[in-house]
Amino acid sequence: MTASPRILSAQPAARPSLPPVRLDFTPLPESGRSDWVRQAIGLLETEAARSPDTPLLKLDVPALAGLDIYLKDESTHPTGSLKHRVARSLLLFAICNGRIGDGTPVIEASSGSTAVSEAYFARLLGLPFYAVMPQGTSAEKIAAIELYGGHCRFVESSQAIYAEAAALAARLGGVYLDQFTYAERATDWRANNIAQSIFDQMRNEHHPVPDWIVMSAGTGGTAATIGRYIRYRHLATRLCVPDAEHSVFYDSFTSRSTAVTCERGSRIEGIGRPRVEPSFIPEVIDQMIKVPDTASLAAMRVLSRRLGRKVGGSTGTNFFALCWIAGRMRDAGRSGSLVTLICDSGERYRNTYHDESWMRQAGFDTAAVEERIEQFLQGGAPL
Repeated sequence: MTASPRILSAQPAARPSLPPVRLDFTPLPESGRSDWVRQAIGLLETEAARSPDTPLLKLDVPALAGLDIYLKDESTHPTGSLKHRVARSLLLFAICNGRIGDGTPVIEASSGSTAVSEAYFARLLGLPFYAVMPQGTSAEKIAAIELYGGHCRFVESSQAIYAEAAALAARLGGVYLDQFTYAERATDWRANNIAQSIFDQMRNEHHPVPDWIVMSAGTGGTAATIGRYIRYRHLATRLCVPDAEHSVFYDSFTSRSTAVTCERGSRIEGIGRPRVEPSFIPEVIDQMIKVPDTASLAAMRVLSRRLGRKVGGSTGTNFFALCWIAGRMRDAGRSGSLVTLICDSGERYRNTYHDESWMRQAGFDTAAVEERIEQFLQGGAPL
């Protein structure tokens, strides 16, 4: 009888003792992220959920047969302007990037509307807020900032707001939100933004895909969001960005230079800049128009009369550029739709742009241009 083979197990060779891996590491946190961060994000999300979308108004212009004109009314936000969206995004962006915590002072360089909206959200989150702005900002905007508990700091030149905002943040141990750098990156341009809202609201209209969307630039962030969304969704819509008289955006677009500057600040509050801001993205813009300030304010007054309520100067810039494009579409025998934005309420400018005495002292005589716009809207010659 053959014996079964015996299986021998090999004994492992003794391994040499190895030194432990040496690591540098920071102390482990005692707990996760602070309750304040979670609560702050929840508050911002809740505010967004309970704020209704802004309406899309159709402007009746019988003389422009075949051309439908729409106005996205951003003045209906709780803080009265399109900057409500931007301010929420900027605060959320800074919190999620770990820059803002419980009690962090928040600072912004702003000529008004952005600061109004940021003051609102800072109060919601229990944060101190400071706005650095040029002398001459409308009293109505200053009052609105202070109504929400914000503090205003004034500088002589619009070019000085950047450095003073950064310096104030350093002195207070706070955070400079810097809308001019972060506006275009704080907003998700793929969804849940103003561009998506416009196209959703246009879905059932006669010309559901606008030929043009017209949006002026303050930081450039809103225009960047719209331009990116158009490309992302493969839409045929084109983006026109009208620029104010004393501003560098048009020159930067035509020269493709970011080095251009302007000695004088824009006279149209909320738009136009003396330098090319990081949030201005020329590659997503199809056309720019340089609109004289007198034309902006004339268009503001004409549109205010047609709506039966006041709009601001930047809305006038938008509306003049839209009319200019509509005139060329009409002359070419084209039909379609055009959309622009009501940026804020004209009540913020009742002591400036909507005050005859102030307009005369500022050297604005809009009567002739107003008449020209009215003639165009009644079927007359192009602008």
